[in-house]
Amino acid sequence: MTTGIEKAADLSAKFSFTMAAAAMLLALSACAGGPAADSQSSASSVAAGNVVGPRDTGTFPNLNIKPGQAAPQFTDSEAKAKLAALEADRRTAQNPGRAAGARNDSAALRKLGATHAKDTLREIEGKCDPALDPTCK
Repeated sequence: MTTGIEKAADLSAKFSFTMAAAAMLLALSACAGGPAADSQSSASSVAAGNVVGPRDTGTFPNLNIKPGQAAPQFTDSEAKAKLAALEADRRTAQNPGRAAGARNDSAALRKLGATHAKDTLREIEGKCDPALDPTCK
């Protein structure tokens, strides 16, 4: 019994060590590019006119400016119209067959369900109905 526990603990320790080594190698490979590779890529982006990242403007940002609206606000009538459309979509998603104008065949389906088993057994046993199966003799 203790041999199994020792094996599990040993396996867990090996797994943890392997994962730590892999994380360390990944961290070291991130530093492998060095400053030379970074300066070349930034020089090419500046030459192409695509300055990406923060720029030093020499001034501090003014945090007291109130931001404007991202989009115009809905009016009450627009909000009610959108809520009505969402409610209609919700009802459609709950019962897509009824919303698409499907016929109500529930009575015919119930009748078929009640007689289908009997008709199938009759066909299997060889006592088929020619009205149901034209190939029946």
